[in-house]
Amino acid sequence: MIPDLLHWSKATASAGITAGVAIGAALAFHFLLFAVLARIARLSASEAGTEILRRLRQPVRWVVVAVALSLAAEGNATLAHVWDAAARFAVPALLGWSAYALIEALAFLIARRAESVSDQIVARSRQTRVTILSRSAGAVVIVVTVALMLFNVPAVRSVGVTLMASAGLAALAVGAAAQPALKSLIAGLQMAITEPIRIGDLVAIDNESGRIEDIRMTYVVIRTGDERRVIVPTSKFLDTTFENWTRVASGITGSVVLPVKPGFAFGPIREAYMARIALRPEWDERTAMLNVSEVRVGSVELRFVMSARDPGSLDKLRFAMRELMLEWLREEMPEALCNEV
Repeated sequence: MIPDLLHWSKATASAGITAGVAIGAALAFHFLLFAVLARIARLSASEAGTEILRRLRQPVRWVVVAVALSLAAEGNATLAHVWDAAARFAVPALLGWSAYALIEALAFLIARRAESVSDQIVARSRQTRVTILSRSAGAVVIVVTVALMLFNVPAVRSVGVTLMASAGLAALAVGAAAQPALKSLIAGLQMAITEPIRIGDLVAIDNESGRIEDIRMTYVVIRTGDERRVIVPTSKFLDTTFENWTRVASGITGSVVLPVKPGFAFGPIREAYMARIALRPEWDERTAMLNVSEVRVGSVELRFVMSARDPGSLDKLRFAMRELMLEWLREEMPEALCNEV
């Protein structure tokens, strides 16, 4: 018995030393590899390369360790026995982790390139597609990884074989139970293709309006003007009618209404308005006009139409132009001001 114990101790020590050497060599190789890649990324003066290396550093490290252990196990029977049992779960997990990190890295790279596009519509369109498709691919990777790991469990495999006999009924039951999730998943993919909304669009739905902040597979996050977050199911944007104010152009148009007394010339007011709005940094130079929107007994409503890049800039522009035009009327045409202003 003592010789067997000594043999077992010797084999275990040999396996431990072999595994330790393999892990040390793998970590050293990983350190040198990423040191060289990091230096190359710094020389390229691009943040994208550095970010991609940061996302891939951890999964690649353990993949290299797994490869080193697999190579070392070929020359050590004890290590091979232990590694073969662990590899059934470790290899699918590491491959899934690496694939998920690679998807995130590629999505980050494509999103950063999309930000450099001068056309904001195209940039938001690419960002939306990358966000939805990368999350869909990530979900598929997770499901496949878990399935491969569970397939190595004999009890789970036998249950799966048993269920294959009633696959028709099981498919109906699962389909009925997962209908909301599948509907949201399909809606998310459909939104990535048809693009009824994009990240950054200004929308109004269910008496709420705001910017599309994030698009998930099952819900959409809308940031309102008062910094609230409205959560809307993804499928709702395909099943109901909603307003997208920036579907075609990124700018937005608004107006300010001021009532004045009738009988005054509109030309000087229009000239003063055009001169003052031209000095405002919020104006995007698309739209600026003065219209007579309403005529009542004792007053005429002047509508000052203006445009800006986004709702925040439009609010600032409207407040500023209302104040400037009231100040001009007070100085140049004080008799034109109505009591209701």
